[in-house]
Order: sequence, then C-alpha cells, then structure tokens
Amino acid sequence: MSELPPDHNADDQPDPLNAFEEIIAEETTRDPDLAVIEAGSRTLRTQGGPPDADIPTRPADPEVDKALREVEAELATRWGETKLEPSVSRIAALMDVLGEPQRSYPSIHITGTNGKTSTARMIEALLGAFELRTGRYTSPHVQSITERISLDGAPISAERFIETYQDIKPYIEMVDAQQDYRLSFFEVLTGMAYAAFADAPADVAVVEVGMGGSWDATNVIDGDVAVVTPIDLDHTDRLGSTHAEIATEKAGIIKQGATVIMAQQPVDAAQVLLKKAVEVDATVAREGLEFGVVERQVAVGGQLVTLRGLGGEYPEVYLPLHGAHQAHNAAVALAAVEAFFGVGAQRADQLDLDTVRKAFAAVASPGRLEVVRRSPTVVLDAAHNPAGARAAAEAIGEAFQFSRLIGVVGASGDKNVRGLLEAFEPVFAEIVVTQNSSHRAMDADELAGIAVEVFGEERVQVEPRLPDALEAAITLAEEEGEFAGGGVLVTGSVITVGEARLLLGRG
Repeated sequence: MSELPPDHNADDQPDPLNAFEEIIAEETTRDPDLAVIEAGSRTLRTQGGPPDADIPTRPADPEVDKALREVEAELATRWGETKLEPSVSRIAALMDVLGEPQRSYPSIHITGTNGKTSTARMIEALLGAFELRTGRYTSPHVQSITERISLDGAPISAERFIETYQDIKPYIEMVDAQQDYRLSFFEVLTGMAYAAFADAPADVAVVEVGMGGSWDATNVIDGDVAVVTPIDLDHTDRLGSTHAEIATEKAGIIKQGATVIMAQQPVDAAQVLLKKAVEVDATVAREGLEFGVVERQVAVGGQLVTLRGLGGEYPEVYLPLHGAHQAHNAAVALAAVEAFFGVGAQRADQLDLDTVRKAFAAVASPGRLEVVRRSPTVVLDAAHNPAGARAAAEAIGEAFQFSRLIGVVGASGDKNVRGLLEAFEPVFAEIVVTQNSSHRAMDADELAGIAVEVFGEERVQVEPRLPDALEAAITLAEEEGEFAGGGVLVTGSVITVGEARLLLGRG
C-alpha cells in the first residue's frame, strides 16, 4: 500500500458532520462508463508505472490460442455492440433454454453513464473480502475478450472461456433459428457470463449494463440491489437527449422490492428514478442523504477517505485511485454492499471496518488516471464524454504536479468531441490529435479541425498514427528538461487508451 500522509491535528480538520451536510448541494462530475482497460506490450523509451493488475494476454499454448481465435471469429460474425435492436426477447429465449442460470445466484446490477466499471470493481473487491465468490461482467474489452467475464476477481482463463462457449453454442443456434434476428455479439457474451457464474458457482454476480437498462441484454436478472451511477448525456441517439429520457431507460433495471443505491444525479434524472422506485416498491438510498463522502485527503498513490455508509461511518479508508469522482464511486460501492448484506434494513450494525479498509486498499481500475511510465510521466484515462473529461482534468491537477501537460487525444466520431476537448483545454499546454484503429474513430484531420477551434492552431499537432502521436507528446513533455515535471495524458476513447497501453509496455 502506498505511503499515507502524516496524521494532522484533529483541531485543524473540518467537522465531518458539517462536511457531510454539504454533500447534498455538491455538484458531481464523474468518470465515464468505461471498459476494463487492460493490455500489455512494448516500450517506447523507458518503462515505468505500478505493477500490472489482472491483465489477460494471449494464451501461451498455440492450440488454446487457435481455439480462442476461432471463437472470436465466430462471435465477430454477429451484430456488433453499436448495432442494436432494443429488445430482451432473444436473450430471454436463450436463458429459457439454458434453464435460467441467471436465477441461481443473487446479483447487483449497475447502470448509469459514468463510473460503472470502477464501481463494479470496488463492489467485487468488497464482496470478495467478505469471503463471497464473485462473478463480474463488464464491457467492452480492449486486449482480450476474456476480460469481460471474471470469477473471484480475475478474468476467466481462455480455456474456460472456450469451454463455456462450446457448452452453450447448441442452444445459441437453437435460439437463432427461432428469432427474427440472430443473437448479437453482446447477447452471446452475456449468456456466457451468466452460464459461467452458475457453473462456478458464484455466490453473487456483479453485472454492468452494456447500454441503457430496460432493453439491455443484461436485464434478464432481477438484481437484489440496483446501482445507478451518475447519469449524463451520452449515447443520446439511442437513449434520449435529456437526463430524464436517459434516466427512464436506465430505471429499467430497478425491479420489484429491490434496493436502489443512487449516486448524485441531475434533478430531472433523480425524479424519474425515484418515481420508478415508488412504482415497484423499491427502497432507495441516496448519495448525500443516506450515504456519502464525509472527508477526503490526497495521499501518495491515491487518497484517504472517510465514508458514511448505511450503517455508520468508515474513517481513514485508503483508496489507491485518484480523483474526487473515485471517492464518490467508493461511497456508492460501499452502500451497495451494505444493502446486499441487509445493513440499514435487517441489521443496524455496520460492516467490519478492517475488512472494508483491506478491500478498498486492493482496488485497481486500469485505464483511469493510470500511470504507465515515468520520465516523463505518462498517464492513461479513457474519458470519452465531457463529464468524464471534466472529472479527469480536475483529478489530474489535484493528484499530479505537472509543470507542462501534453494531451494525446483519439476520439470516436459519435461522441461530443468538442465538449471533451473544451473540458481538457485549461489543463493541456499542447495537444497531439490522433486516431485509433477502430472503425468508429474520428479521422485525425477532422479532430484537428475541432481542436484548432478550441486550442488555437499553435497548440495543436496532428499525428494520425498513435505510435507517432505518443512519441511526439513525449518529446514535447521532455522539452523543459529531465526534472522539469512535464507529463502526458492519453485520453479520448477506450480503444485509444487500450492501444496506448500496448505501446507503452504494460503487460
């Protein structure tokens, strides 16, 4: 665990009760819903950064690798994740022929725009610390498709992934033959996750929605706890153009009699979520009222937080992640696990403090203000919408003392790119625009045109190839000298961050 700051005189500290009251009116900006950003690779100049987290690589056994590639090739023939037909009929049919595996364990279901994956990882860590066997399903993947399905805190092996696919393949084909459209890529993976959790068997599943809620393929579970992380404007072409419209879709995961853990929300989104909770007789716990962040201090490698949960206060919890948004994610995760264990409802006592501290101290969230090398320092953050960019910009200023920060940005064409760039403009001395290998990537020249309008021509450099963009940014960061404190932030897209990770020697 990283060194924590020295204790301060208690008289110098703000009153936690007063601080907690201020949460209600606090404006919240958070990280985007991202994938688990995990990859591995080669080094451009010098390697650095913390040890790797649970990062799967290609199988060492050639036969296993071949079999995995065959499964990947078959999945690639299906509808991709950006092509949707809003219905759960196909995944429901698959669950039916599989014997409803998703009903063999309780689940915690997570939706929202920002912070889903970090929150899922924190929930998983807490449940594991209390000796429960967890299954976690997150999306999308970056390096290996096996990243999406985790058991006991680690991605399932390639062998197990292949076996799971082969086991349910006949049922997939059966459902395909009965439906107007074949099961999509995401629907098949969701079916595999639920089957793998049942086979393990998992004590509890932690499930992140792919998009929305009501018609998301994951929504064939009846989550005992429904978590709604901060809602913002993203995927507006599919979910709606207002916070209320998006919240209406996301509220679909709130089931009869469930407990809803609700992060701070825009007022119109909160109204929609509360109305749905009333309709299905769900119990609601709201950040800023029933739980929240009481206090936080920047620490070496992360932050020291005091959280108020449903059962009481949890002081001096070390979280090895940067930014106020991660402290809020931690509060949401803690409340979700308390609710799962019945704290605040069936029982009045809080969770064991030492166990909570141990769990949070072990949390990792690759690709979220993650340092991947030093001299100069290169940080990765997959912010891909304005809210996520604002959170990242604020956090990097708090956690790092860069005298000169260079941005490397590769974005998707279907995002609010101007809003993202405007959020980073105050913290980037210069920006290198590029593009990743995805078919959804915005052309580097088109991105440069927007960047020039935001930053001015003299602060924008164009490098269409990501390796060249990284090299250019590192050179710019080094211009002030070896000990001047220059840094590089790579951001804009999950894919950009994943590919940069490969290039910068992680794995």
